[in-house]
Amino acid sequence: MMGQNHTKELVEKFEEKTRENLTSFLQHKGALDPHVPVCPDVEERWGEIARAYLPDGAREFQNYPVVSLGWMMLIGMTMAFYWDTDWNRYSAEKNLYESLRDLKGYDNMDEAVVEDVLGYRGEAAEQITSLVAECASRVYNLLSHEQVEPGTEAALGCYIASLHQLYLAGMAMQLNALGYHMSPLQQN
Repeated sequence: MMGQNHTKELVEKFEEKTRENLTSFLQHKGALDPHVPVCPDVEERWGEIARAYLPDGAREFQNYPVVSLGWMMLIGMTMAFYWDTDWNRYSAEKNLYESLRDLKGYDNMDEAVVEDVLGYRGEAAEQITSLVAECASRVYNLLSHEQVEPGTEAALGCYIASLHQLYLAGMAMQLNALGYHMSPLQQN
């Protein structure tokens, strides 16, 4: 049995490995710039989103792990889109995950986000959906090789860390797509 400090350290290392893997992959695919955009407003909503998502995500993980992971990336993309379009309105909403899920139900969240919220159609929608699925598969592969016993505190911690990094990756990818490019300030 792992001690609490060991579990915390394991989860932190796993989360960092996941962040690096996703960032490198998305930069290679051209979906992220070398300087990854950040958005504290969206990042601050993570805890609330995670608490609301966890019952659905954990239930689905057993049979559909890539969906369970990928949907969180879509939620991160949606939050960045909301931030860009009307944050005053969306920041006041208390059930952002639930309203997103309820557009077309949990099983069709990809379609609801990609087409209805973000407005992608045809090949562009397929490309986004494919990229999200590839990211989720990569993270599931990392999780599978972490060698933590299912049902343990470490397993739950790694799952939540995975969701967190997918949320942040989705947010950054969408900010990039919206034209937010982070570049060093020019000093005069």
